[in-house]
Amino acid sequence: MATEYERVTLVDHPMVQHKLSILRDKDTSSKKFRELIKELALFEGYEATRNLPLADVEVETPLCKTVCKKVSGKKLAIVPILRAGLGMVEGVQELMPAARVGHLGMYRNEETHEPVEYYAKLPEDIANRDVIVVDPMLATGGSATAAIEYLRKRGVGGTINLMVIVAAPVGIECVLDADPDVQIFTCAIDESLNDDAYIVPGLGDAGDRIFGTK
Repeated sequence: MATEYERVTLVDHPMVQHKLSILRDKDTSSKKFRELIKELALFEGYEATRNLPLADVEVETPLCKTVCKKVSGKKLAIVPILRAGLGMVEGVQELMPAARVGHLGMYRNEETHEPVEYYAKLPEDIANRDVIVVDPMLATGGSATAAIEYLRKRGVGGTINLMVIVAAPVGIECVLDADPDVQIFTCAIDESLNDDAYIVPGLGDAGDRIFGTK
């Protein structure tokens, strides 16, 4: 679904909305939360890969030869922002099992709310791949913007799609302003951030809920 933002896609399928309502519930267990994050990432993955280029290939069915379509063009990489982004990787991998996976580790300074990078491990050929960055929450936009800037510095000149589960308007605007080509995919655009820079109504701390920590 189109939004007021030119480069943002709201994935609002009825089943997405249903699963998101369970995800938001404070009483949802970590096990169920992880399952839902994976499922929603798979739903979003279909939208994030909708415009992949295709090429004709000849296939022989049990009855005859025919021309079919296969994905062509650049290979893909999935890059989760640690640690919460790990919860979305498996869902995207189910859709694209051949995609390489890189990792970017960032944590939020609790006083400044700014991202601090502490780990980076990417495929050697990352500059030749299109990239899907995954992180459940897009709050201030600091971590996502830092991740995208890091990928650009590593030579990624092609498509970078950012997949999140819930986004705040300020985070969306931060990412769109920082990179003129990035596309954002989200299951919800929430109201705002609170004084601690958490999305409202949001999901709480996605990393803690995925891994059962506090």
